[in-house]
Amino acid sequence: MSQNEHLPEAIYDYLLSHNPPVDALTQELIDETAALGPIHRMQLGVDQAAFLAFLVGLLGAKFVVEVGTFTGLSSLAMARALPESGRILCCDISEEYTNMARRYWDRAGLSDRITLELGPAAETLAALAPDQRVDLALLDANKEGYIGYYDALVPRLSPQGVIVADNIFMGGRVVDAESGSNAEAMVAFAEHVQADPRTETVIIPIGDGFTLSRLAPD
Repeated sequence: MSQNEHLPEAIYDYLLSHNPPVDALTQELIDETAALGPIHRMQLGVDQAAFLAFLVGLLGAKFVVEVGTFTGLSSLAMARALPESGRILCCDISEEYTNMARRYWDRAGLSDRITLELGPAAETLAALAPDQRVDLALLDANKEGYIGYYDALVPRLSPQGVIVADNIFMGGRVVDAESGSNAEAMVAFAEHVQADPRTETVIIPIGDGFTLSRLAPD
């Protein structure tokens, strides 16, 4: 089974074969995460990680915020794409899984670019300096928190900044979302960003679906 259940496996394999190759360290991280059992599905696909790294370069990002780090695949990819002076702020609540991430950041020689804050992400975002501009943000954490994270980040976006939110499709369950479910939370998030006059948003069908939001043109 591919990591993208919305694409036929053969097409996903074709996509991967024409994307940047996965290096040995990243593959080791993927394999160690897979060994955790079903929870490994929290990890982004390598196609998504490659896209995020591409965005870092495209935007010339220097300050990145990640809400939901898990074992560190996306932060590893983005940190590698940053300039030497670039920094990532990672927000998570799990010391167990982020300890794995730390090991791979260390082995990649990237620990000096990454700050991990353990605790509620809403509090971490609220504590950012008022003048801190965010060039790229990734939301990949508790779905009911997405709207609050997004609203905390929009006023801090740099002129070229982008907020990326993962799991916009919730495995296809958004088309028949049950009350109180993660899928219902993602429908509410999609409607919230679509209606927000401060930003413009598109959905792209990569992985389980990304939204990309940027400041609306004047």
